[in-house]
Amino acid sequence: MTTSIKIEASRTGGSGPLTLGRLLMLLSFLSVVVAFLLMFFLSGVMRDRAIRELARDDAQKTSKLVFESLYSAMRKGWNKQEIADVIGHLNATFPDLNVSVYRGQVVATQFGIAASDANRIAQDAALREALTGGSDTMLFPNKESIRYLYPVVATAECLVCHTQSHVGAVHGVIDITYPIQTLKVSFNEVINTIIAYTLLVVAVVFVILYMKLRYLVVLPIANLVAVMRGMTQDMDLSQRVAGSNRLAEVKHLADYFNHLLTTIQDYNTRLQELSIRDPLTGLYNRRKFQEFLQYEIIRATRHERGFSLIMIDLDNFKYINDTFGHPIGDMVLKELTAMLAAGLRKGDVLARLGGDEFAIILPETPGEAGLNVANKLHQTLAGKEFELPVGSIRTTASFSLVSFPEDGKTESEIVAAMDVVLYKAKTHGKNQVMTAESEKDRSMMNIFRQGDFLRNAMREDRIEAFLQPIVAVADRSVVAYEVLVRIRDGAAVIPAGEFIEVAEELGLAKELDREVFRKGLAHYAKIAVRHPQAKIFFNLFPRSFNDIEWIRGIPDLVRSAGVPCENIVLELTEREALPNLTQVRAVIEELRDSKIAVALDDFGSGFSSFLYLKYLAIDYVKIEGSFVRQIVADERDRIMVEHINGMAHQFGLKTVAEFVEDDATANMLVEIGVDYAQGYYFGRPALPE
Repeated sequence: MTTSIKIEASRTGGSGPLTLGRLLMLLSFLSVVVAFLLMFFLSGVMRDRAIRELARDDAQKTSKLVFESLYSAMRKGWNKQEIADVIGHLNATFPDLNVSVYRGQVVATQFGIAASDANRIAQDAALREALTGGSDTMLFPNKESIRYLYPVVATAECLVCHTQSHVGAVHGVIDITYPIQTLKVSFNEVINTIIAYTLLVVAVVFVILYMKLRYLVVLPIANLVAVMRGMTQDMDLSQRVAGSNRLAEVKHLADYFNHLLTTIQDYNTRLQELSIRDPLTGLYNRRKFQEFLQYEIIRATRHERGFSLIMIDLDNFKYINDTFGHPIGDMVLKELTAMLAAGLRKGDVLARLGGDEFAIILPETPGEAGLNVANKLHQTLAGKEFELPVGSIRTTASFSLVSFPEDGKTESEIVAAMDVVLYKAKTHGKNQVMTAESEKDRSMMNIFRQGDFLRNAMREDRIEAFLQPIVAVADRSVVAYEVLVRIRDGAAVIPAGEFIEVAEELGLAKELDREVFRKGLAHYAKIAVRHPQAKIFFNLFPRSFNDIEWIRGIPDLVRSAGVPCENIVLELTEREALPNLTQVRAVIEELRDSKIAVALDDFGSGFSSFLYLKYLAIDYVKIEGSFVRQIVADERDRIMVEHINGMAHQFGLKTVAEFVEDDATANMLVEIGVDYAQGYYFGRPALPE
């Protein structure tokens, strides 16, 4: 609240930074003042120009008119008095003008000169210079008038009267004085001059505005943009907008932007810390632990040295949380963290992988030395009592120790080994240290590694639903497709046989079935274009079929995908049916009520196959492929297929022969009377397109 008030005060304070509104007002006022001053100055310049350049022409013309008037009188033989009367008449006619005529030395010698004129010539240097030099002169006796001296130079015609003179002699000077305001200036000259000086004023004002706006607005914004560009390209949050600015809005923008950068930098630092640290214990998290593990593998490989890893999982930690509450459980984790850190070297890496799982990397530590460290930590924990608000609490943990490169040479192999050994410690009674020792441990490690591969495939959406055609044996027409799960690994396609057992072992079967079921239903639209009546067979895992609620929800899933329920067939093996025959029977009846058919897969592979024909309401019998493959060469296989087919028909069921791989087998199935068949001879599993 205090900060907000201060900010508002700085915005509204009268003596605060210049605002954009004030700037525009100031620039407008400044433009008017500058324009006024420039026009005032330029008006004086125009006045001087008019006086100095235009008045000379005007005065010269007036002097010539006066001279012509006087000369005309002289030619008529007028005397001095008459000429004086002419001058008086001129002065009376033009009251603004003051015309005087002064005789030169030649004329004064021949005709005489008035004493007043002689005194005036003696006192006026400019007049003396005009009488002797013969050049016109413009004078400014004051700010309101102009004085122009026009010398009268003798010509050949003048020598008729002035016999003592010669051509070029100055016979006199016409002295004209008149006010400046009577000057006659050309209209075009005035208009052109006004336009020129107006453009000059506009240009000057524009330059001033440009410089002010560039300094106060453009340059600060350009500086802000440069900081933003550098921050975006280099991800350098330490940059700040530098420099001061008198414009309030730009200053606030820079201040708030710098504050925003500081806030983002703080949050970024905290996020980076959270991305590598566990917020409860302050230890490295799983992500950072994996980075350290990758680095240690590279380093150990380069220097041909080994290292060890310890994984720790608290025993029955859920009991502590449930009994004393999660805050007490968090205290136990913190106390355990301090205990583990106290028993390690400075270069060892301690991380919390999640929940109550911890991991330790022991660089340059062979397996035997690593086992000593694990035993030491185990014994320390066994004798440790955690003093907590609820009293003293004891806890135990299971320790697994693996070594590089003995138990794995890659990150996935080492992590799988840690999981397997820890699993062994848990299943052997907990509260002990275990290592990988037997071939069975190595086999379990391989399963765990494949499990990671399978999880990654599901997470990265690399599970594919391939389709294999099922044809009518009689005419070879496609009547159905069986959906088969595959994993896409780059350009390679991995068949189900390589990961089915792993999926069942690690409890991933149900999740895998749901993904295949969803993608198989999505293929129906492409299938229906070519085979509108074709059915889709789904071969579910045993554990999926045991999830009764999910099985009961299949009809709704099918309908929501826009697929008719009568086009769906679920395949069942004796592994699903045998443990819960009564329950499975009830579910099958529910499915058939929804028009979903059921097929008994791999019929003849187990001892209970014939029992299912009695108790289960099924629609199809899929004959075990090991019998079908050799019916042409092995009489016993042919007899088995004949009896299975005949018995199924007597029960009113359709038969499907699997593993048909050649034309001879297909022809013999026709002779036997099998309804449908599938195998590589009719088509390999592939995507619908």
